Amino acid sequence: MLEVLMQRRRDAAAARKLLERLLKRQPVEPELITTDGLRSYSAALADLGLERLHRPGRLRENNRAENSHLPVRQRKRPIQGFKSQTSAQRFLTTRAAVYNTFYTQRHLISRPTLRRFRAEAHHAWAKATG
Repeated sequence: MLEVLMQRRRDAAAARKLLERLLKRQPVEPELITTDGLRSYSAALADLGLERLHRPGRLRENNRAENSHLPVRQRKRPIQGFKSQTSAQRFLTTRAAVYNTFYTQRHLISRPTLRRFRAEAHHAWAKATG
C-alpha cells in the first residue's frame, strides 16, 4: 500500500493532491503508474506531465490492489465509520504503516525467508511500541 488519503471527492483536484503526496515521498520517478479506470487520475497525471507513464487498469489487473484496499473501504462506511475525516485519515495512515510492516506476500518467498521477515517485523514493532 503506497498511500492512503481520505477525501470527500474523487475529482481531478483530489487525484492531483493524492499523486503529488505520493510522488513527493518516492526517491525515484516511477516507470509506470497503474490506477483504476477513474478519469480524474488521467487529468491529474496530465497536469503533472506524467501522462506517458499512466496505464489505467484493465479488467482485473488492479485486483490485488483493490482487494488490499477492501478493509479501508469497509472502515469508511458511515455505519462503522469515523466521526470526522481527520480521525479517519489518522487511523488509516497508522494502519498503513502497521500493514506494511507485517504483511508479506507469502506466495512470493520461501518459508524460512518469511519466518525471518516476520521476526524482523515483530522486533521492529517491539522497538516502536517500547
